[in-house]
Amino acid sequence: MKLLIADDDPQILRALKVTLGARGYEIVTAGTGIEALDQAIAHHPDLVMLDLGMPELDGLEVIAGLRGWTQVPILVVSGRTGATDKVEALDAGADDYVTKPFSMEELLARIRALTRRLPSEESEPVVSFADVSVDFSAKQVRRGEQIVRLTPTEWRILDILLHSGGRLVTRESLLTEVWGPHHSTDTGYLRLYFAQLRKKLEPEPSRPRYLVTVLGMGYRYISDDDRRSGAELP
Repeated sequence: MKLLIADDDPQILRALKVTLGARGYEIVTAGTGIEALDQAIAHHPDLVMLDLGMPELDGLEVIAGLRGWTQVPILVVSGRTGATDKVEALDAGADDYVTKPFSMEELLARIRALTRRLPSEESEPVVSFADVSVDFSAKQVRRGEQIVRLTPTEWRILDILLHSGGRLVTRESLLTEVWGPHHSTDTGYLRLYFAQLRKKLEPEPSRPRYLVTVLGMGYRYISDDDRRSGAELP
């Protein structure tokens, strides 16, 4: 199991890397908020341990950045003991909060509790349409024999749409889930990213068949089965 540990204290990073590595975890580290996001994108960890007092981007900004594209469990490990700090971190999207100093046994217990909630990869489907296959377990998209490179935001939008079961996904819900509640009216974001997704995945991007706009409302994924049954009608 792969853990990303983000902390600006090199001694803590070294200690946790040695201790948790000895317990069988694969460890990736980051010393700044920007590095934490970069490492998460590059390595897709199974859990993120995050200090709030990070340089460049603070912990809350890192949480918001992660929640823009992934539901990986986030365990905040911070010296901030105030109730307000804990509430802000949890409201931002963290799953648990441990204050420094902590016992290693408590930390290991929190890690075990969070990783027990991870879904089994066997339950993750592969969705196919046209010549595209989307493997959710591998987080990989192929078009024919070629791997399609998606940005984290493009992947998050596609993930939401393909898991919607063919139902309408409103613009507001997409914006809130991908970018947060403060962006619920920024529809320009969606037009840009849907144009990019269609260019990468649709047979005819100017006449989308699968990633469809419902005018004035939002978007839908329409499978070939839905189309044959007439389900493409709003």
